[in-house]
Amino acid sequence: MDPERLFERRWATALLDRVLERLEEEFSRTDRKRLFDQLRGLLLAEDGAVAYAQIAASLQMTEGAVKVAVHRLRQRYQELFREEVAHTVEQPAEINDEVRHLFAVLTA
Repeated sequence: MDPERLFERRWATALLDRVLERLEEEFSRTDRKRLFDQLRGLLLAEDGAVAYAQIAASLQMTEGAVKVAVHRLRQRYQELFREEVAHTVEQPAEINDEVRHLFAVLTA
C-alpha cells in the first residue's frame, strides 16, 4: 500500500474511532453504558439473531427491544459520523462525496 493510501486509511479509521468514542460518551452520560457495551458488537454486524437473544436475556429486555435499541444505535452512529465528516469539509454539499471517499478507502 502506498503511503498516501495508508495515511487515508489510518485517518478514516481514526475518524470512525472518534465517532465510536462520542457514541460511548453519550451512553455513559445517560447511565446506559452497560447497554452500549452489550450492543457495541452489533453496531456494524448484519445478522445478530443469536446475539440479540443473549443480550436481551442478560439485560432483562425483550428481543424486540434490543433490536430497536440496535437500530437507534446505528442511526445515532450514522448521525455522529456525518457530523465528524462535516468538520473535515468546507461546504455541507461535500459531505456525501467525502463519505463515499472514506468508504472507498476503507474497502480498498
